[in-house]
Amino acid sequence: MKIIIVGATGTIGSKVNANLEKDHEVIKVGSQSGDLQADITDPESLENLFEETGSFDALVSATGAAHFGPLQEMTAEDFDMGLQSKLLGQVNLVLTGQHYINPKGSFTLVSGILSEDPVADSVNVSAVNSAVNGFVKAAALELENDVRINAVSPGVVEDSPELFDAFPGHTPVAMNRVVKAYRKSVLGISNGEIIKVW
Repeated sequence: MKIIIVGATGTIGSKVNANLEKDHEVIKVGSQSGDLQADITDPESLENLFEETGSFDALVSATGAAHFGPLQEMTAEDFDMGLQSKLLGQVNLVLTGQHYINPKGSFTLVSGILSEDPVADSVNVSAVNSAVNGFVKAAALELENDVRINAVSPGVVEDSPELFDAFPGHTPVAMNRVVKAYRKSVLGISNGEIIKVW
């Protein structure tokens, strides 16, 4: 399979890439690194990306920024960060990518546990993760040519100890479980599923 991994050098993306590249042709995409560079917040940048990659079998997203901070201090600009990057950025990958993906291909986006289990300062992230999940469920009903779409929803991962204090009482998730969730989405038959790794 020809798989595009967006965010391939990040904490999660690098592990997913290492797993999938053993058996598949992987194109690593980052904002400043990887085989190719693209800005997920810019549809023209993504159009250029897919023109360069050509048709593909699966797109994996392990990217997207959002704002973490107290509601009392949050501005509209702060909140817009998550909307433009983690939400609309991933939506852009699908809106543009649907015209390049091969029949029976798949999209895998990333959301997270905060959609259902918020912690302090997570208003923007929680809202955006919920919206990503909603997009996936609805898009699964309309994508053509038997193209599938799922979201992987991880808890705080064991490779991000700097985040542990922000998730009191949460058990860090083993990275191999997150990788298996991505494999399930890419290589399995699930469609419209929020694959929880909590």
